[in-house]
Amino acid sequence: MDYAASEPGATAVASALAIKILIAGGFGVGKTTMVGTISEIRPLHTEELLSERGIGVDDTSGVESKTTTTVALDFGRITIREGLWLYLFGTPGQDRFWFMWDELALGALGAVVLADTRRLEDCFPAVDYFEQRGVPFVVGVNCFEGARRYDPAKVRRALALNEHIPIVLCDVRERESVKEVLTTLVTYAVKGV
Repeated sequence: MDYAASEPGATAVASALAIKILIAGGFGVGKTTMVGTISEIRPLHTEELLSERGIGVDDTSGVESKTTTTVALDFGRITIREGLWLYLFGTPGQDRFWFMWDELALGALGAVVLADTRRLEDCFPAVDYFEQRGVPFVVGVNCFEGARRYDPAKVRRALALNEHIPIVLCDVRERESVKEVLTTLVTYAVKGV
């Protein structure tokens, strides 16, 4: 069966492929920023203001200036070439929203687990989640201003990661840095261990 483009003058794409990538990690680690930095479309954000109801529930230590939180997901898109797109889904960071992770993870090629060395323990649940489900992931250490820089080998030991799991130091505010993290993930997920 032949397919044709629906727009006059447009060409049909022989085989289109959308690759789903999750961006996960703890509260305030930079997931929303990462999606927004790299997305070629205006990203979808489901940000809501932090409220008094979150006091005692959301741990804002280390991110006291944070005023909003993702309550469902962030979504962005990157075109790799005609017919090949990366769809980025940022997960909510607080555990009360983790019921959504199973739905978001369906069909994902892999995940980026963002880590903040000032609050490294916040990424443990994301690491555990992807390890338990066999989803390929890389760790992106978001190098916040003023935070101490650690060698990736020390981060690996602290997270008890296998040596084949890539760790990338990054700044999620910089497009090239985000590209490096995503390229590392796709290469790792496609080639495997």
